[in-house]
Amino acid sequence: RMVAANEWRDYAIDHLADRAVFSVFRRTSEVPLFQIVKDPKLARRQGAFAVIAAGGRILKRGQELGRVLG
Repeated sequence: RMVAANEWRDYAIDHLADRAVFSVFRRTSEVPLFQIVKDPKLARRQGAFAVIAAGGRILKRGQELGRVLG
């Protein structure tokens, strides 16, 4: 939906050994605007899901993806 609305130009999904990362880009050649990360190791302590800004700052963390995105 956000790609169709031209708010995001591109996105990438990475499946790493310990986590999954969804990265959102304004332009393909740029660093991600933000990343949505699922890290199961952190599920009991801080929450498995996190939204991380371009500079690496954690914007929001939680147990449920809907709440983290909302």
